[in-house]
Amino acid sequence: MLRIASAALLTAALLMPTTSMAQNLDPIKERKKILKSFGDATKAPGKMLKNEETFDLAKVKAALKTYQEGTAKLPALFPDDSKTGGDTEALPAVWEKKQDFEGLYKKLGEDAKKAEEAITDEISFLEEFPKVAANCGGCHKIYREKK
Repeated sequence: MLRIASAALLTAALLMPTTSMAQNLDPIKERKKILKSFGDATKAPGKMLKNEETFDLAKVKAALKTYQEGTAKLPALFPDDSKTGGDTEALPAVWEKKQDFEGLYKKLGEDAKKAEEAITDEISFLEEFPKVAANCGGCHKIYREKK
């Protein structure tokens, strides 16, 4: 019985730093990383839309998956204590219109999921992907500092 209790305490002690480190994540750094991944993921499909790159379904699907995974995490990365610092480009409107802001991420994730199912070839890509990409402008115009 003592061994089991000791093993449980040791396991708890080993997990504790991981838990506290997760709570100490820098939300500005984390959200910037995700948003940069969106930009990176959009490069190839953007070139495909302009006929600068050959259509590649795998790259399109990867971009859509990146949006889905990122949008699930982003709303939590805008806590009230992250309005300033860390070279944030988030405008005060993020917190003033929080429900609308979070709704835009939800819509992007949902549209990416629909597009992932709908895009099967270049024709459907040309029709569906611009609808997904149009979501980005909604945030950039209202909630992001102009560069």
